[in-house]
Amino acid sequence: QVQLRESGGGLVQPGESLRLSCTASGSTGTIWAMRWYRPAPGKQRALVAGILSAGTTNYADSVKGRFTISLDNTKNTGNLQMNSLKPEDTAVYYCNADVGELGLIPYDYWGQGTQVTVAT
Repeated sequence: QVQLRESGGGLVQPGESLRLSCTASGSTGTIWAMRWYRPAPGKQRALVAGILSAGTTNYADSVKGRFTISLDNTKNTGNLQMNSLKPEDTAVYYCNADVGELGLIPYDYWGQGTQVTVAT
């Protein structure tokens, strides 16, 4: 069983930065993809950023140029570097990952979420 644990959330002022981390523990295998989500109007969770183990990334239009996602399988950890934060980035951020052994269908896991608050 794999557990995902997020860290790095907190309270910052507009324009400041935060780095969220998501670490997989347990019988991890390989993290084939990792994504960060946050709630959005009309959606339970909307994709913020995603990365494949080969390095391909994608971002929501609202965070392009400000957020950077990365993945380090040697550390079973992915990060979301968030710069130039805005009040509208305030949300609980959830980590999601496809994890499994090579040659087997990966399983989909979710973290518990970490709160990010951007306010003066």
